[in-house]
Amino acid sequence: MRAVLQRVSEAKCTVDGHITGQINNGFLVLLGIEDADTGEDLHWLAQKIAGMRIFGDENGLMNKSLADVDGDILLISQFTLFAQTKKGNRPSFIRAARPDKAVPLYEQMIEVLTQLTGKKIATGIFGADMKISLVNDGPVTIIMDTKDKDNH
Repeated sequence: MRAVLQRVSEAKCTVDGHITGQINNGFLVLLGIEDADTGEDLHWLAQKIAGMRIFGDENGLMNKSLADVDGDILLISQFTLFAQTKKGNRPSFIRAARPDKAVPLYEQMIEVLTQLTGKKIATGIFGADMKISLVNDGPVTIIMDTKDKDNH
């Protein structure tokens, strides 16, 4: 699994002119799911997202977590995070999980993040043509990949 986490002061997802998810202070999380991803990957990534300390404290240092600032999450499925661009100019998405595998993992990520944060998770619509607008605060953007996790 791969996630692009952006600290935002506001973000929203619109599908066919209707807002499907909207937050103020918090994280916009773009989530890519790969065929090889497991429940273990999901739980590791969810805990990292929920615990990430990238909000400023009273000294301007990134020491505060989502819970510390009462922030929210807008979670957007994005298979293009697994684009392969090595050959040619047209990306290949062969590594991205097909919907039959990706949808249950995406829905499980919503559930796990809800449990970890104690808050409703705002979302887009899996597979839809989504329009995402955001104000990246900082800007702060973090890329996380479960292939990079330390297994010790």
